[in-house]
Amino acid sequence: MKLTLAEPKYLKESISIISELVNEARFKITKNAIELVAMDPANVAMVVFKLLSSIFVEYDVQEDTELAINLSNLKQVLRRIKPNDMLSLELAENKLKIILDGTSKRTFSLPIIELEEKEQKVPELSFPIVISAPSSMLSDAVEDVDIIGESVSLMVENNKLVISAESDLSEANIAISESDDVKIINESGDKVKAKYSIEYLKKMISCAKLVPDVKINFNKDYPLRLDYRAVDKIMLSFILAPRVEND
Repeated sequence: MKLTLAEPKYLKESISIISELVNEARFKITKNAIELVAMDPANVAMVVFKLLSSIFVEYDVQEDTELAINLSNLKQVLRRIKPNDMLSLELAENKLKIILDGTSKRTFSLPIIELEEKEQKVPELSFPIVISAPSSMLSDAVEDVDIIGESVSLMVENNKLVISAESDLSEANIAISESDDVKIINESGDKVKAKYSIEYLKKMISCAKLVPDVKINFNKDYPLRLDYRAVDKIMLSFILAPRVEND
């Protein structure tokens, strides 16, 4: 196996984001992509990642391979990437070899770890609410409400998305209307509102630096799904459990 990336930022930034949620993960390397499906230790969030073979300048995979890696170790190595480096990944003697080739050639080897054979299945979810918007718009809104509370409410009513948070005395409301950049589908036709953890959302919205648009899917007292996709390059999706309040 030998994989070479001319734009290593897609792997570097993805691992940085995923490592905020997951400590150790099993990657599946197929003929088409590097893939990962992992659950955070608290079982609150799932991450689904694909780095497509079409983004690589060299993608030599003879057979499907699975390898488990400590993500904080991998993140530390990927942080050493310089702007003009080419990044190559190879498998050698039960280690993942990472080669950074620029003004100098630097080689790192990380151990492949043993992880419990537990295949994570991506749940089949259907959503009446689907919103397409610029990634930066969601990031700004989450950072705004983060000043106020620990959980964020998403509400769609009359073709408007309202992102809000409240604490004992304070409140923040961000209203986003449909526009050329923002498309809102509400198949239920009713007002739909759900609440989620800001702490988790803040980790997920870092994808804005990689992908310009996000698809937001949710329903009342139902998981939230965020999809970040760059055609022929990358897909990063997150599923986040709701905060259900007993009325």
